[in-house]
Amino acid sequence: MQKIKLEITGIAYSQTQSGSYVLTLLEVAGKRKLPIVIGGFEAQAIAVELEKMVPSRPLTHDLFKSFCKSFGVIVKEVLIYKFQEGIFYAKLICERDGQLTEIDSRTSDAIAIGVRFNAPIFTLSKVLEDVGGAENAHDDTFDFDEDEDTEQVFSADDNEWKEVSEEELSKHLTEAIDNEDYELASKIRDEIKRRG
Repeated sequence: MQKIKLEITGIAYSQTQSGSYVLTLLEVAGKRKLPIVIGGFEAQAIAVELEKMVPSRPLTHDLFKSFCKSFGVIVKEVLIYKFQEGIFYAKLICERDGQLTEIDSRTSDAIAIGVRFNAPIFTLSKVLEDVGGAENAHDDTFDFDEDEDTEQVFSADDNEWKEVSEEELSKHLTEAIDNEDYELASKIRDEIKRRG
């Protein structure tokens, strides 16, 4: 089966599953999407890395990266290889001393780890055929809402930070990261970017 490269196009709150997020992956050379429902912790772990935030203490996925590097293991790629009964299956393709090893993983964890290694994300053509039709952007099976702004990692409330100075925003951003409140940090970062 053909491997197809994917890119992360956004993370947004799930409109139907409280406390969950939708991670949207788009086919690099096409229009098909894989909307994957993930937990809040994993969504924040992915967002922290994508936004290049530096937490005061390492997150679990950062610890995994440090562990791998200490023992000479490199995550080469993430492969989403199966979709069955509403669940995506993934594995990390790792290399150590020229030897490749496949490690089974939850898809959200595989992606959270993969982004820390700048590893490409792939799926198989069969998975996209089963899930990622070109017009699947509004498929209730995956709780994906096309009207959400999935380009922002977390949607920011424009009015909440509108009147705050840039200096104060920077201070609040530092405090949010120090307090490991990455959702708040993402909202503040979105406001800073909006102004820039």
